[in-house]
Amino acid sequence: MTVSLEFIQDYLKERLGDKLSATKFALNELTLEVPVGQWLEVCRFLRHNEMLDCAQLTDLCGVDYLTHGDAEWDVTTATRSGFSRAVQANDADPFDFGEEKPLDVAGKRFAVVVHLLSVSHNLRIRIRTWCEDNDFPVVPSLVDIWSSANWYEREAFDLFGIMFTGHPDLRRILTDYGFVGHPFRKDFPLIGQVEMRYDAEQRRVVYEPVSIDPRVLVPRTIRHDQRFSPAEEHND
Repeated sequence: MTVSLEFIQDYLKERLGDKLSATKFALNELTLEVPVGQWLEVCRFLRHNEMLDCAQLTDLCGVDYLTHGDAEWDVTTATRSGFSRAVQANDADPFDFGEEKPLDVAGKRFAVVVHLLSVSHNLRIRIRTWCEDNDFPVVPSLVDIWSSANWYEREAFDLFGIMFTGHPDLRRILTDYGFVGHPFRKDFPLIGQVEMRYDAEQRRVVYEPVSIDPRVLVPRTIRHDQRFSPAEEHND
């Protein structure tokens, strides 16, 4: 049986009530905002409720909002021959809840986003929660609900430093042994913290502080293709 996401949105509001801080249906996608204290309860409901049956966790990632909204350049025009560098908010942002205000996220930095799939009902749901502490971000682990969360949570820990309580083996998964810091954090230097070279005298690889001066490389961009904006007229 296939059910519409609009129906699922109303169903979740009725069944979960204040356990959800906000919901949004846009671009045929349903997004839920969940307080971290209700994270496990809501996820278990999505997994085991027969109406939803979100049996697969297809993705889990960390997000660092430290510099969200900041930009070095402010050019917003676009032409049919190319795109500009833009800094304006995207109207299709799935986390722009509009009038339905989500959690009070002022000053909060780290979030965890999960994408779920229900094969039996042919639907996908996105959920997000925020870490309460910016210095020591913590979120309950979902491994006991979806085993596929194991390596995803290890990746979020490795790259963002987000801790997942209850994880059976929370250790780095992508960076090198002895790596210092979390490279996807916005305050992690683009040039890194150390550089390595082969020392002929010591006959081994040595690590040293980087010798490259910090600089802005490629600004963050939002690219809009006007070919898919029928409301706008194009002049050749």
